[in-house]
Amino acid sequence: MKTIGVLGGMSAESTALYYRELNRLVRERLGGLHSAELLIRSVDFAPIAALQAADKWDETGAILAEAARRLEAAGADLIVLATNTMHLNADAIRGGITVPFLHIGDATATALKAKGVTRPLLLATRFTMEKAFYKDRLIAAGLDPRVPDQAGRDRLQAIIYDELCQGVVRPESKAAALEMIARGRAGGADGVIFGCTEVGLLLSPDDVDLPVVDTTFVHCEAAVDVALG
Repeated sequence: MKTIGVLGGMSAESTALYYRELNRLVRERLGGLHSAELLIRSVDFAPIAALQAADKWDETGAILAEAARRLEAAGADLIVLATNTMHLNADAIRGGITVPFLHIGDATATALKAKGVTRPLLLATRFTMEKAFYKDRLIAAGLDPRVPDQAGRDRLQAIIYDELCQGVVRPESKAAALEMIARGRAGGADGVIFGCTEVGLLLSPDDVDLPVVDTTFVHCEAAVDVALG
């Protein structure tokens, strides 16, 4: 089994999901007492979030590239970045390591196609919904991603950073997210991407009457495929 390096902490809530899911998948596939070979580098999210807000992505890239190098030096055979938004720095991270870096957008596109989804509604941070780095990867895969309107994007940003990243789940926020999905469906969306690793803390695929891809879970599946392949 190869050792999976998890670059996390953005937020700690979603990194805990990665730890649980990676171990669950390995146990499911190998049985018995098997668990995943893991290394986790969890960064302090507060300074990262401040740099995001200041649009200083070169600085976040330098921080994450160094963290990835430490994972590789510690023995990671592959690396996953346990956050959608920070894949904006994917090139910086890749440039500093020699082991494979598994992009969450690729795992997401593959899962959407397997479900027959072509017009997914992307629920994510404002950065992921508005900047090109993520949507362009989906478009390159032949998909037509949609996002909520400006008010919806602002509301979702607040839900993620002020609530979910701090372990808070509110019924009214769940209702707001479901309303965004209903509007997206009315506008032609034929599936939903839980495109922030915290969104799965708020919503379950069972809450949605469209096909759902939770990026956390498909990313973990891709990592375990490589680790056990």
